[in-house]
Amino acid sequence: MSKTHACGKYTKAIHAGQSIDPLYGAVSVPIYQTSTFAFLSAEDGAAKFAGEVKGYKYTRLGNPTVNALEQCVAELENGHGGLATASGMAAISTVYMTFLSAGSHIVSTGSVYGPSRIVIEKQFSRFGVEYSYIDTSDLSNIEKSIKSNTKMLYIETPANPTLAITDIAACAAIAKKHGIVLVVDNTFMGPCFQRPIELGADVVVHSLTKSLNGHSDVVAGMIVTKNAELYKKIQAVHYQMGGTIDPNQAWLVLRGIKTLPLRVEKSAQNAMEIAEFLKSHPAVTSVAYPGLKSHPQHELAKKQMSGFGSMITFEVKGGIKAGKAVMNGVKLAALAVSLGGIESLIQHPASMTHAGVSKKDREDAGITDGLIRYSVGCEDASDIIADLGQALEKIK
Repeated sequence: MSKTHACGKYTKAIHAGQSIDPLYGAVSVPIYQTSTFAFLSAEDGAAKFAGEVKGYKYTRLGNPTVNALEQCVAELENGHGGLATASGMAAISTVYMTFLSAGSHIVSTGSVYGPSRIVIEKQFSRFGVEYSYIDTSDLSNIEKSIKSNTKMLYIETPANPTLAITDIAACAAIAKKHGIVLVVDNTFMGPCFQRPIELGADVVVHSLTKSLNGHSDVVAGMIVTKNAELYKKIQAVHYQMGGTIDPNQAWLVLRGIKTLPLRVEKSAQNAMEIAEFLKSHPAVTSVAYPGLKSHPQHELAKKQMSGFGSMITFEVKGGIKAGKAVMNGVKLAALAVSLGGIESLIQHPASMTHAGVSKKDREDAGITDGLIRYSVGCEDASDIIADLGQALEKIK
């Protein structure tokens, strides 16, 4: 058990998985920027490759800097262990590759992150993998979609970009009943506000690119498992497929995590103020934010999350033309994909993150052409509101 196992989120974010460097006493985890590790002897090398002696062999198969990051995120999620990957999609694809095979079936959230769906529909389908994309916020849809060959229930909650919320504990009960693995993409909330493993999930995936790193300068992913059995199963595929994170990238994420609770709490506080502003603006027809009482799953959000996050989606009068006017009109927020950074970002899902999903499937999942996604940063809320206000004035 680690020294921070029973500690709070602020302490874990700063110390989990990390210790003082025994060689020189460095407080920051050293960057072991090496592709390979020398052995003490031929016998030592053989013993390490045989798993008889612990130690590092080759960075694709483990690295001290990467391992510190893996332990840190696993502790934040209260999971067994973590596996850091080169991107969020590398994490997702590795999990898919571990549990899906020819003839198997996956049930997933319809409005899941676009590439998470596209890789199943365009790539895994080539090998005979079947899929059902549904509204998982309605549990009856899940039960109706599970078949004899279903191997995985994959949910994203809140969903990207609709912010529909799925009951994780209820999904865990369904998955257990049918003997399938429950995987939760926890990127939108992160471990400070939501810990799916505590609610019964088997595997959690993250795009570390987002709030965990928080500075828009890294592309990386993470897989966290609830037990050793699942960890070893996924680890084998991860090492063989080679989607390994670079040690320098791992160090940057570790540095970002140290301020994770401070950043996400500030951005969530901002998001609540901005959502209230948008809700009352005459040019806005609808706002989706879990913290609003008008959100259809607001009570569930309060139950399974300890905060409401930094993501807001909204529609404006005038459809896509008006939406483009708003995105082109903002001056503070950057018009860019991604989310969870310290700075605010605005984007159009239908033409950007979900462009590879068909129009019909987008509409079925609630992703309309006029939907705008806003990732709230840590600027002063009053400045963000003023910026959005002047942009919305352009479409009155």
